[in-house]
Amino acid sequence: MLIVVGGHTRNIGKTSVVAGLIQALPQFDWTAMKITQFGHGICSASGTGCDCCLAPEHPYAIAQERRPGHSDTGRFLAAGARRAYWVRTATGQLGSALPAVREVHAASRNLIVESNSLVEFLTPDLFLMVLDFAQKDFKASSRRFLGRADAFVVIERGMRQPIWNDISLDSWNSKPRFAVRPPQYVTAALAAFVNERLLTPGASGGGAASA
Repeated sequence: MLIVVGGHTRNIGKTSVVAGLIQALPQFDWTAMKITQFGHGICSASGTGCDCCLAPEHPYAIAQERRPGHSDTGRFLAAGARRAYWVRTATGQLGSALPAVREVHAASRNLIVESNSLVEFLTPDLFLMVLDFAQKDFKASSRRFLGRADAFVVIERGMRQPIWNDISLDSWNSKPRFAVRPPQYVTAALAAFVNERLLTPGASGGGAASA
């Protein structure tokens, strides 16, 4: 199974949702992956400045995390993932990394990936998107894939309406929504929903839900 967790902007809790699901559902023997796309001049291999990466010599890199810790992939291991990987690509070069992603997927019982753009290339069994009504930024990739999400994890901040100006609510209003309150990013209801979808692919998620 392939589960993808995306979000409409940075630093809203995607990593915490992934780690929370791994911890809440250990029976699925998770492999976890984080995909990061760097801008121009950042080396995919090292994540640091690199003039050569203005050219396509380093389109992607993949590294396996070996130790639990405070890094995002380290947190996946600490939560109970069997293996964790960090895929780094140049902007627009995610397609180059697909053979490596597919290889990890083929060797995994269940792969959970923190990414938005992966759904442009692969169709996950479950696609969750994290939303924070208080964050105005809405990435272009999130706009493209919003309608493809199966359910939404909404960061609870006491706001009934988002501050987005030009996002159609029709694409998510009728889908399951799970309100979470940091530092708890995965509720029993969300874990049960994911469990059901993994055990019964294609199962309906029903109406909106809340924490």
